[in-house]
Amino acid sequence: MFIRIYNFMIRILYPIVISRYIKKRKQNGKEDIERFNERIGRPKLKRPEGKLFWFHGASVGESISMLPLIHRILETYKDSHVMVTTGTITSAEIMRKRLPERAFHQYITLDNPVFTTRFIKHWQPDVVLWFESDFWPAMLSSIKRKNIPLVLVNGRISNKSFKRWQQFDFVSKEILSCFTFCLGQSEEDAYRLRVLGAKDTTCLGNIKYAALPLPVDEDKKKEIVEQIDGRPFWLVSSTHNDEEFKIARFLKRLQEIKPGLLTMIAPRHPHRGEEIKEKLVKDFGLNVSLRSKNEKITKETDVYVADTIGELGIWYSIADLVFIGGSLIPHGGQNFMEPARDRAAVVVGPHMFNFNDAMSRAKKADAVIQVNDVIDLEDEIIKLLSNDELREAKASLAHNWAVSEAKVLDGIMNKIKSYLPEE
Repeated sequence: MFIRIYNFMIRILYPIVISRYIKKRKQNGKEDIERFNERIGRPKLKRPEGKLFWFHGASVGESISMLPLIHRILETYKDSHVMVTTGTITSAEIMRKRLPERAFHQYITLDNPVFTTRFIKHWQPDVVLWFESDFWPAMLSSIKRKNIPLVLVNGRISNKSFKRWQQFDFVSKEILSCFTFCLGQSEEDAYRLRVLGAKDTTCLGNIKYAALPLPVDEDKKKEIVEQIDGRPFWLVSSTHNDEEFKIARFLKRLQEIKPGLLTMIAPRHPHRGEEIKEKLVKDFGLNVSLRSKNEKITKETDVYVADTIGELGIWYSIADLVFIGGSLIPHGGQNFMEPARDRAAVVVGPHMFNFNDAMSRAKKADAVIQVNDVIDLEDEIIKLLSNDELREAKASLAHNWAVSEAKVLDGIMNKIKSYLPEE
């Protein structure tokens, strides 16, 4: 009943209210004007021949997490195609660069039953894989009406969302009934989905653990390795404002203990590069090279600031000791699984609440080192830099854990295979 009322109201409100909102989005550059036809269910592309698997994710994070499963499906079903839908211009650009052959991107339609019906009629997908929790009633009900298998992958229900949905459980039950089955991102997510009305729910792990390796430009990597010229070094990755300066306070001491030590810093927001260099030079007397300015690593370089986009894979591929930022401040941490996959000893700060489930599993496997504060961090880095065997052991544990977690992809693939058309 809720979806029926929702669809009726959207039809009425679209020309009166929603179209004005969309007009403002266009004016503010939040809509792709050249491809806006896709947003109203009138795509220019033709449906490819054969089986079509449709993946949907709200934005950048979800779309990147899809990539390993997209590759697996295209490998398994040789004559199939994959369509990926997202809602943002940024995610569309990332997908343009990273989607493999036989996969293509479209913008998700606005959630109007007129548009969603046109979309489904045109594409006629064989299976829909819906990532996380971007629930659009008109689209989900359009898929259900056509009896297309609809799978929720990596479903996530936050504490706040769970409490809100419980107040309107008649709505959540109707929306979740559209899914053939649901895969929770964690056991807690699977439990919440069941409570909210999902009829077939389980947890096979977090598909983000199965992420593809970050891209590496081998020529650029070779240049960096030559510039480092065998010096000991460590990587400070994905840092936020003030973290670099907390760490800078003990770099001179590290250099005394480990002569010739190079510190590489890859800030989370590369535009901060010049600000970081200026402060490290002025307040700490460090010799700093800036990658965005094509400054080389010399024998005199104390700190190399890697303030560029899309090169994190290079730094992870050469570093065997990595500190992950966003964790010395109450930001919640950044992805610590990526350097673990590249066989680095991984150290994080006390604030890793964005990755509670992953941290719990990694700690059980002794795959990550968590410090309480900057003083602890200094002691831990000294210990790891001074003991090659310990550092190598921690790197091996991190790698083994990351590889074992990546097997979640096998479980998800096996689970959804029964709904996929036979090859």
